[in-house]
Amino acid sequence: MQMQIETPVRGPWGTMRVDENGHLSIGGCDLVDLAARYGTPLVVYDEQWLRERIRCFRAVQRPGWTVKVSYAAKAFCTLAMCQLVAEEGLGLDVVSGGELFTALKAGVEPAQIHMHGNNKTWQELAYAVESGIGLIIVDNAVELNMLAEIAERAGRVVDILIRVAPGVEAHTHDFISTGQQDSKFGFDLASGQADDALQRLAVEPRLRCVGLHSHIGSQIFEADGFTLAIQRMGQLYARGLRLGLPLRILNVGGGFGIRYTEEDQPQPIVDSVDGILDAVAAVVRETGIPQPEVWLEPGRSIVGPAGTTLYTLGTQKRVPGVRNYVSIDGGMSDNPRLALYGAKYDAVLANRAKDTGGDAWAVAGKCCESGDMLIWDAELPNPQPGDLLAVFSTGAYTYSMASHYNRNPKPAVVFVRDGQAQVVVERETWADLVQHDRLLQPWRS
Repeated sequence: MQMQIETPVRGPWGTMRVDENGHLSIGGCDLVDLAARYGTPLVVYDEQWLRERIRCFRAVQRPGWTVKVSYAAKAFCTLAMCQLVAEEGLGLDVVSGGELFTALKAGVEPAQIHMHGNNKTWQELAYAVESGIGLIIVDNAVELNMLAEIAERAGRVVDILIRVAPGVEAHTHDFISTGQQDSKFGFDLASGQADDALQRLAVEPRLRCVGLHSHIGSQIFEADGFTLAIQRMGQLYARGLRLGLPLRILNVGGGFGIRYTEEDQPQPIVDSVDGILDAVAAVVRETGIPQPEVWLEPGRSIVGPAGTTLYTLGTQKRVPGVRNYVSIDGGMSDNPRLALYGAKYDAVLANRAKDTGGDAWAVAGKCCESGDMLIWDAELPNPQPGDLLAVFSTGAYTYSMASHYNRNPKPAVVFVRDGQAQVVVERETWADLVQHDRLLQPWRS
């Protein structure tokens, strides 16, 4: 589904083009114009590309199989994004009461929502049960007890999956690797926690365990981790069936890698999903279990490539023989990924996208932290104050992880398509930053 741009720039995807003025455009919208209209930092989503990415996942089907795709909302969760996901026929994976509230407010059918989280509160679990969402993925024994009590009080039978830590090391950064034994997520498989949970659920009247879930990490390019996890989950699935559990779902999570820089070589979506289905088919043959429904939870791989962030360049600092710095009007407050786990990005000057060459520049954020860097070695052609920097593949885990550090307002977010732009998140103002603050009042004597 990748489209070629007319003038090559780093990050060639979607409806991205370079026009005759040398300006970068997305969805038929000149990014220079968008920056003038909405200010910077500005997160721009290519709506056509978003929908095409979703349709790539939905298109991967096999005769006689049920493959269900749910969007992992944690990657980017707003009313408009939840609305778009529902329009495209995906389920929605939420991880908090706030994400659940957003999904319901956007009109997502409760039955199409399932809830994750390693420390769901009583309030969140009760809200999920009262809302009638489709599934709750139970993460640990404490939650199992809480949910059973909530279900009893509500007089309901709640469908659940249990999340399993299959003991699989994904080839990714430690902070986004989740399937290993030493993880805060899920019932440990190796020590018998997962089997104990299934035995408990075999006699639990209010919780109906309909499947198993695992997620081995994020930004994964190799299939071996998925294959090993599915093999181990298949054996557990077979044991659950022998206990009489009504298992029908094998949820293998998400974590499909995307291209941030030329170092990243992700597989096409169809190849990644085909590999997972092949692994499930092998487990079915080996164990004799009935063909399960296969559930996927892509997040980054849907929204990541579709997002581009615009910044205005400001001050510069040259340290002879050491490094050149150029600063932007955002930073770790709107994109903490480099500070968290050394993420890398490609970028170009959106107002001079035809210009090539140039020195290496370290793109620094404006927050008062030495670690507030966005790119360490961006090749930029003689950047000047006022130039617009377009940073690619910022659609996932940027706005969703934004903070108010240094009392920086969060940026606006726009969706673009067919030459039009819609604001889906308004830019915050300085006044917004203090709307929940209260002055200290005199103490009563």
